[in-house]
Amino acid sequence: MDLYESKIESLPLIARGKVRDIYAVGEDRMLLVASDRLSAYDVIMPTPIPEKGRVLTEVANFWFAMLAPIVPNHLTGIDPESVVAPGEREQVRARSIVVKRLKPLPIEAVVRGYLEGSGWKEYQESQSVCGIALPPGLQRASKLPKPIFTPATKAEAGTHDENISFERMASIVGEARAGEVRDVAIRLYETAAAYALGKGIIIADTKFEFGTDAAGRLHLIDEALTPDSSRFWPLDTYKVGESPESFDKQYVRNWLDSIGFARKPPAPQLPREVVLRTSEKYQEALKRLTA
Repeated sequence: MDLYESKIESLPLIARGKVRDIYAVGEDRMLLVASDRLSAYDVIMPTPIPEKGRVLTEVANFWFAMLAPIVPNHLTGIDPESVVAPGEREQVRARSIVVKRLKPLPIEAVVRGYLEGSGWKEYQESQSVCGIALPPGLQRASKLPKPIFTPATKAEAGTHDENISFERMASIVGEARAGEVRDVAIRLYETAAAYALGKGIIIADTKFEFGTDAAGRLHLIDEALTPDSSRFWPLDTYKVGESPESFDKQYVRNWLDSIGFARKPPAPQLPREVVLRTSEKYQEALKRLTA
């Protein structure tokens, strides 16, 4: 069944994010339910994308397992169906995780391996991205000489993330923590990108979120390397200089651009073709990565 918004009454609701609904499980754990909502340009669309929540959960869990040797994550291994009332199990089935309740860092750790999106736009204006100078002559979708770390502030639903410099990030979380996050994020990206390339997928860029436990140890939280938090491009159709095909929500962004969407609420209902094609792209990414 499509799930636009969960209604779990057996647990206290903490928050509803752009995609996930978060509930308290005691004082030290949380239930994260991945809905079928889709956010584009930081605006929540009114139309659910079938299978999206299930795909996001399966993809993220796949990466959490693979990347655990690099940095611990927030998973507890507790069955989500065991923490809700019997009549609520279908809502959480295959789309939820029970996680440790950690202190989130107030930044998004963005790693870019290719030039696209806001990075491409900024490069055309200044030959740099988030203050990081890049070589001349790069084209749209060019692979960068090496991945770059470009942090951003976290936006509330309906508002836009703001790219910030590493120095600004250091002033927010501390210099030592900022350096740790940068190094871990780049290592996570490089490891995942190398694996995905062997499966016919280019991970052009991605964003990670981190939190800390009571001892101050860094953990990977939220999601990891999903079509929601990353640009996934098919390797077989990739061409430098062109806007690549994608396995993510770029299909929705392109449709919104074609109708002149102002990138602020209210969002329009998505046509059936756009909904089904987007669902297919998410499922194809899962299939390729985990085959």
